[in-house]
Amino acid sequence: MRILTVHADYMEIEPLTKAIKSAEQIEKGKRRYDEVLVVFTAVEKGDENVGAMAQKLAKEAEAVAKQVKVNNVLLYPLVHLTSNPSDPATAQKVMEKAEELLKNREYKAAHAPFGWYKGYTLKCKGHPLSELSRELKASGDDGEIREEGGRKPGEVVSESLKAEEKMKNRFYIMDLDGKLSDPETFDYGSHEGLKKFAQYETKKVRAYEKEPPHIKIMKAHSLIDYEPGSDSGNFRFLPKGRLIKKLLENAITDYCVGCGAMEVETPIMYDMAHPTLKKYLDRFPARQYTVLSDDKRLFLRFAACFGQFLIAHDLVISHRHLPLKMFELTKYSFRREQGGELAGLKRLRAFTMPDMHTFTIDMEAAKAEFWKQLEMSLQWNQGLDLETEVGFRILEEFYEKNKDWYLGMVKKVGKPVLVEMFSERYAYFITKFEFNFVDSMHKASALSTVQIDVENADTYDISYVDDKGEKKRPLILHASLSGSLERVIYALLEREAMRIEQGKKPVLPIWLAPTQLRLIPVSDGQKDYCEKLLEQLRGKRVRIDLDERNETLGKKIRDAEHEWVPYIAVIGENEIKSGMLNVRVRTTGEKKDYKFEELVAEVEKTSNNQPFELLSLSPYMSKRPVI
Repeated sequence: MRILTVHADYMEIEPLTKAIKSAEQIEKGKRRYDEVLVVFTAVEKGDENVGAMAQKLAKEAEAVAKQVKVNNVLLYPLVHLTSNPSDPATAQKVMEKAEELLKNREYKAAHAPFGWYKGYTLKCKGHPLSELSRELKASGDDGEIREEGGRKPGEVVSESLKAEEKMKNRFYIMDLDGKLSDPETFDYGSHEGLKKFAQYETKKVRAYEKEPPHIKIMKAHSLIDYEPGSDSGNFRFLPKGRLIKKLLENAITDYCVGCGAMEVETPIMYDMAHPTLKKYLDRFPARQYTVLSDDKRLFLRFAACFGQFLIAHDLVISHRHLPLKMFELTKYSFRREQGGELAGLKRLRAFTMPDMHTFTIDMEAAKAEFWKQLEMSLQWNQGLDLETEVGFRILEEFYEKNKDWYLGMVKKVGKPVLVEMFSERYAYFITKFEFNFVDSMHKASALSTVQIDVENADTYDISYVDDKGEKKRPLILHASLSGSLERVIYALLEREAMRIEQGKKPVLPIWLAPTQLRLIPVSDGQKDYCEKLLEQLRGKRVRIDLDERNETLGKKIRDAEHEWVPYIAVIGENEIKSGMLNVRVRTTGEKKDYKFEELVAEVEKTSNNQPFELLSLSPYMSKRPVI
């Protein structure tokens, strides 16, 4: 549940029309509340324990009311505080029960009409406590039975995750001289992103107090939306969002296959009783979805590790084959993330993970591949113009033996990094790196990541034959050189949200823009000419559309700007006569004249040989459904 409290001189509300069929029965007319604490409330999925959540809401409202010294409390249902709302019936029950509890505590409590569109006037006091936000989670003292670590009875949680909860670790900042400093006392200077990343990791405040900006953008641009018919953390990709994701899928697949990885495909569910998989489940720090099938208990994969390792077990591998890389674009991987930590595309429960594993002869070979894949991760993120902060997570004993190696990688990164040192190995890896994106709300998300695995060759009985004909165990690197593709889209949209805050025009990399070039005729008289231009582009690597709707020229241009279209060509009689197109270039803000062939060539060149796909919408704007 999310709440926003406002201490107000008054609030005046007028119910207008029903928002839902089950809206409560009320008498219409204005309602006024003076000297009141307004508690805007959004009940979320996972808040189905009505009694417990009502207690939390009433307790929090009472605590703030005491602080601001008011006796009047108005509970106001505001579903827009959350991207993960509960069903209306649950929300109404929670609010009404909380109102009853407040009245029992001698507060003059009321609630705004539930299920109605309302107009209101609010005069906020304006003192330091007049506006406060809270997130109330359905855990802890809510009356639910929970085990150690906040787990529900019967929830499948790996031994590794339990060990991580108890693990002793320390954080440092490593500078370009190899010095380790306390994150609290380090002089960050111009490295503001690293400071935010370090605070995020050390303070471990994962939940958002308000909706991350990328959610509004993905909805406003009809890219991606929540799927109400599925579990929380599952999304539906609309045509433009699917195009962006598909292009990223193709790009990272080409990137990994291009570095020598062989591509495979494996199942999305596995038998929990399989002896090898059962052991691995307890060594991977993640929660699982479980599936019952006849007498079998299965789990939905949270990575491609099991499938690829089972393949590797069946391969005959020579030392001459190493390093051997195996790649899969997992659609989908599943992790049963905790509800309070779900946040749009940043943290979700079903995601597409480009998963690569590299089998190496020994530790020196593993370290060499680790370094190469750090360089590849740098190159990938730079190609998307994503500014990232790097973190290393290291077993302390391994660090002591490899200080110079780590320093070399930090110098390659070119700026200080965050280091987490753990005293005991709680999972299968001894070290890993992560490239983290820090968003506008100072939350960090791991994108590229690589780990050195010292355990699973034994677990899965994977071996190679050395130059003496003897069987040996390889070391394994786990890599996602991009991170989950949903999270890449999150980072791209959050970056543009920050550009908007700075007063700059947002724009996607041109190869990812759903429409790269839009033709806008000044009037119907130029429509035939524009259609001929469309026809000329058949077979070209440019996504072009035509806005021939019955709208004003100004609205068509505004709509193209709203969609972040990189090139907008307005075509009138002068353009037809001259053969030159008057084009608005979004990245520079300038207007330029192009010959049509020159404009097409520039779009193709700017796409920089990245993958190309057609948009699965009509090129005619009038023929597209409103999403």
